[in-house]
Amino acid sequence: MSTEIRVPQLPESVADATLVAWHKQPGDPIRRDENLADLETDKVVLEVPAPANGIVREIRVQSGAVVTSGQVLAVIEEGAAAAAAAKPAAAASPAVAPKGAARSAPAEEGKDGRLSPSVRRLVEENQLNPAAIPASGRDGRLTKSDVVDYLGKKPAAGAPPAVVPAAPAPPVQTRAPKPAAPGARSEQRVAMTRLRARIAQRLLEAQASQALLTTFNEVDLTATQELRARYKERFEKVHGVKLGFMSFFVKAAIEALKKYPVLNASVDGNDIVYHEYYDIGVAVSTDRGLIVPIVRDADTKSFAALEKEIADYARAAREGTLAIEDLTGGTFTITNGGVFGSLMSTPIVNAPQSAILGMHKIQDRPMVVNGQVAVRPMMYLAVTYDHRIIDGREAVQFLVSIKEALEDPGRMLLGL
Repeated sequence: MSTEIRVPQLPESVADATLVAWHKQPGDPIRRDENLADLETDKVVLEVPAPANGIVREIRVQSGAVVTSGQVLAVIEEGAAAAAAAKPAAAASPAVAPKGAARSAPAEEGKDGRLSPSVRRLVEENQLNPAAIPASGRDGRLTKSDVVDYLGKKPAAGAPPAVVPAAPAPPVQTRAPKPAAPGARSEQRVAMTRLRARIAQRLLEAQASQALLTTFNEVDLTATQELRARYKERFEKVHGVKLGFMSFFVKAAIEALKKYPVLNASVDGNDIVYHEYYDIGVAVSTDRGLIVPIVRDADTKSFAALEKEIADYARAAREGTLAIEDLTGGTFTITNGGVFGSLMSTPIVNAPQSAILGMHKIQDRPMVVNGQVAVRPMMYLAVTYDHRIIDGREAVQFLVSIKEALEDPGRMLLGL
């Protein structure tokens, strides 16, 4: 029986996608849920899984083509002939389940339905019960890293199969060639990836549609560093995640947003929409470009929950496994140029949001403290805001509120 492989239903905010890579060619055997192709949207790379075991008979769309929801990409042949052709490859694989054990995964179909194709493939190949694997993803979602970590800790029974997680989709943008010979004046024209083109478009739209202004301050991180140094080992032992600086900044930003809610608002026509929830975007740099996953209801989460979620999002962003819903929405964004050594910058607002906080490098500098010169770990802070709805007074006081919270982090714990 022939089955058409179509483009998955794309979200309303995504009009089309680019087919960036085929993982199978005509005549190749394919297993159910194995990734056939990668589709790049403006935000993420999506996998196109096979619906059943079979053989790829025909590819109808070439790499680089723009496709839309429901468009036919390929045709696979299901049935006895296809299964027989796939058996030799299956028999050579050490990870194939023993007869009678291959159907252990469908017993968890309820939870299995929430797994991405790559995660489901790892679960089924290794005969795992998804319910037994600790999930660290948003809303209890099982991630590929969770499965790999679980397999690494799982006690060996005889000769364990070699687990090779699926490789993330390669970046589409071609890297620059090797340096030319001395004196050569070569050039190379490289098409932007969809993500890079979308980033460029959104940045220009933000500057053209908003009245952007940036204000600066500096914060003495002595108290925050001392608190972190005092508890970081115990924190990691209890919660299983490192205590970084980002959770402190997220907490401080939320407290400041509660005091100055207009920085958590957005403009809709002639209306100001005040968001009474705090979905904080945390910018992550990847090979494909800057991605901003959203920490939902960040005000309700503990330091440990924030650190875990941010770390999971950062890992998923670099692996290319973020879902589109992980990147949509958001009421305020935090970006950290300090990880690259930046001392000061003017970040651009992530429209339709109205403000963005910029963190920078921590640098020891001489400061006057109580009439004495002392070396302190200092960081410049920047907040860029939409001056149409946010006055300078509110932006400055917002930044001062963050400064005060970080210079006395006990206030955040006590709600002061």
